[in-house]
Amino acid sequence: MFKAFIRNFTKSGRMSINIEDFNVVKEGRATILAPKQDKVFYNHIQQFNRDLSVMAIKAWLEQYKTSKEGTKELRGKRRKLNKDESGETEQVTEGSKEESKEVSKNEVSDAPKETKDSKSEPSSDSTPFIRILEALSATGLRAIRYGHEIPNVSRIVANDLLAEAVKSINRSAEYNGLQEKVVGHQGDAIKYMGSISDSEKFHAIDLDPYGTAAPFIDSAVQLVKDNGLLLVTCTDAGVLAGNGYPEKCFALYGGNNFGNTDMGLEANHEAGIRLILGTIASAAARYKKCIEPVLSLSIDYYFRVFVRITTSPIEVKKLASNTMLAYHCVGCGHTVDQRLGRITDKKFQTPRIAQIPGENCTYCERPYHLAGPMWGGQLHDQEFIDSVLAINSKASSEVYGTRERIKGMLTLAKNELETPFYFNLNQLLSFMKAPPMAIDDFAKAIGNLGYKVSLTHAKKNCVKTNAPWESVLQVATAWLKKSNEKLVAEYQRKIEKENDEAKKEKLRQKIETLSKDLSNNPNLTSGMVGYKILETVAKADVDFETVNAESDKITKLRKLKMVRYQENPTKNWGPKSRPSNK
Repeated sequence: MFKAFIRNFTKSGRMSINIEDFNVVKEGRATILAPKQDKVFYNHIQQFNRDLSVMAIKAWLEQYKTSKEGTKELRGKRRKLNKDESGETEQVTEGSKEESKEVSKNEVSDAPKETKDSKSEPSSDSTPFIRILEALSATGLRAIRYGHEIPNVSRIVANDLLAEAVKSINRSAEYNGLQEKVVGHQGDAIKYMGSISDSEKFHAIDLDPYGTAAPFIDSAVQLVKDNGLLLVTCTDAGVLAGNGYPEKCFALYGGNNFGNTDMGLEANHEAGIRLILGTIASAAARYKKCIEPVLSLSIDYYFRVFVRITTSPIEVKKLASNTMLAYHCVGCGHTVDQRLGRITDKKFQTPRIAQIPGENCTYCERPYHLAGPMWGGQLHDQEFIDSVLAINSKASSEVYGTRERIKGMLTLAKNELETPFYFNLNQLLSFMKAPPMAIDDFAKAIGNLGYKVSLTHAKKNCVKTNAPWESVLQVATAWLKKSNEKLVAEYQRKIEKENDEAKKEKLRQKIETLSKDLSNNPNLTSGMVGYKILETVAKADVDFETVNAESDKITKLRKLKMVRYQENPTKNWGPKSRPSNK
């Protein structure tokens, strides 16, 4: 098959390719020719990222075509194409045709012409009008997949700093029959994005760097069209969600995460997402633009956010109320969020402190750490996620190898509460030396107290709830009591079966110790977090048995057996080293 293709490729007058000189990589509907010298960066493990990005842009496109901006633009493009077809436009000489094919160093013009070899998916309205920029392209695989799999695309610019990468991109684009649609461009991404005129702005901009995307965000938010989509990947999870580089986290993202605390380390993955969104929102606001996060995910070793960018000076004024600091107890994990502004119907109101904890935690007397400033608004848009899931349900598993994982991750994201930050239930119970609690039992308890609970896509065995922290601690202490009651009953059964008097006596002593206060744990000492919690939190009757709407929702969700982690399709499948520019 490949040899036949090469023969046709050469006879048609295009570049001659010896297939033996390249590694042939197939993904989705794209095939790329990666040099065997391995100078160009190709990352297998990000197939999930690319599959999801294709579907996300499709979902955005469906919404954009019905928006005011999209409807107007599509109508104008149709009118222009109809004029071209009817011969009403000026005739172009052969010399100017050749000239129009050349790509400017700074700007790339639309070329809506479809090639005979193009495998783009059919659309009910295939009028090509949207422009996509992949600012840090490497192999060009993502750009070529966009060209094949996303309808209505007129031009995709795949930019990279390395000349070898751009050569590879153009080679693969021609190999795929997309040379009229996918164009490689060599240059610094920041300088390139800053050099484009307003008339050449992009509908979707994809930032997928090796490491942080922070340096590219300011240029990207200026270049994306109104109501366009910004896709951002940050692979520096060690900075955003770790505890080893707090100064670098603040320098890049303008805020801190929760640092090295037992409960904070778990929630750092959501803090990382919110720090990225805060950086994007702050950059956009300088240009009278606001952000609407439609999907924000913590995946494997990286973060991926999908953000709609809209020009709206009125909405920009709400940025302070969507920006928060988070006071996080280093002991029990109690978190208080402090918004930097508030929305009011009165004029000339200055931000005020709505709620601020004392120097030490009310429940465990440990100090608070300060995290942020970071984004305090929504992370996901349910309507957008529904659109992506609908597209995913109709997609081919042969083309989209990570369909099941997309379904699992997005289903969890869709059902997440908007309440900031999740926590690890078993980590909390370990402070009181209580046995683990099933999430279903916790959901029953919280639901019967009148509050909501959800899972999170970011971490297994973690939950979100809108219940006050005191109520969460009351559930934890009630679980300790319930567990102690079960333990006493178990010891009594053992006594009945035991024949050794010495062992019986030990069991009686344990029963006596536990029975003095079933709401306590004799192994806790006064300096421990759990001891302080049991001392300060008022006891409450908690129902762990009655099924309610919240517990029923969690149970049904968990029975779906959703795929959340990608299976390795090949040996040594994982993130690669940074590409060489030698």
